[in-house]
Formats: sequence, structure tokens, C-alpha cells
Amino acid sequence: MSTLSLRLPDSIHETARILAREEHVSINQLISTAVAEKISALMTETYLAQRAVKGSRNDFLDIMSRVPDVPPDARDAG
Repeated sequence: MSTLSLRLPDSIHETARILAREEHVSINQLISTAVAEKISALMTETYLAQRAVKGSRNDFLDIMSRVPDVPPDARDAG
């Protein structure tokens, strides 16, 4: 595990302190979780962008043309 010195504006620090107390976790745990969530979101965005480059609109349209043209199942109606 690493140690990181972090400078936060007072308002963010205070909000983090309040939220950590409400969540019954330390500020360190709250910030670690927040950073992990942000990393996950950014990595997911990168992954999806890489996958999109490999996509083909023609392949998509070909596959969609094979889907039967039937009304949706009653359980699918919301």
C-alpha cells in the first residue's frame, strides 16, 4: 500500500469528512473508493471506445435484419 499526500480545498475536505462519517468509514476509505470508482469509469470509457473502433455498421445492420419482426412479448412491456 502507498501513502499519498493530497491537497484538497477546505470545502471538499469538509464534505468528505461528513460523508465518511455518514457512511461509517474513514476519510481514507472514502477517498480510496472514490478514486477506484473514477478509475473504473475512465477505464470503461476507454474499453468501449476501443471496442467501438472494431465495430461495423454493415455487420450490425446485417445481424439486425435477421431479427424476426414480431410484437414484443407481453412480459417485455413496461
